[in-house]
Amino acid sequence: MASKMIFINLPVADLDRSMRFYQALGWKVNHDFTDDNAACIVIDDNICLMLLTHDFFTNFATRPISDTRGSLGSVYALSLATPQEVDELADAALRAGGTEEVNAEKRAQEAQVGMHGRTFLDPDGHQWEPFHMAYPG
Repeated sequence: MASKMIFINLPVADLDRSMRFYQALGWKVNHDFTDDNAACIVIDDNICLMLLTHDFFTNFATRPISDTRGSLGSVYALSLATPQEVDELADAALRAGGTEEVNAEKRAQEAQVGMHGRTFLDPDGHQWEPFHMAYPG
C-alpha cells in the first residue's frame, strides 16, 4: 500500500515570485508537475505545495478566491525536529520577502507547554506556523 501524501493547493498572484520564495526556504520544485499555470513544491516525501495561478485555481472551485493578505483563510502548521529548525525556516522566509506575525501572548502560552513556534506570511498572505513541541519522555 502506498504512503499517504498531502498536497496543499495555494492560489498565488505571481507564480515565479512564489516559486522563488519557497525555494528560498530550502524546498524543491518538482519540474515534472510544473508549468506556466502551476508549480509543485516538495516540502518532504509526503507533503507538497501546489502553487496555482489565480486563473488556473478557479478550475478547482466555484467560490471566489480569498484575499489572504487581508483576512485569514487557513493556517499551515508544520512540525519540525528542533527549535533551531523553526527559527531557520522563519528567518529564511523573512529574508525571502515574507513577513512575521508576532503574538506575544500566544508565544508565552506555547512556552508553558514546551512548544516553540513562529508565524510567517508568504507574499500572498498564506500563513505558516512552523513549530517544535518538546514531548516529555
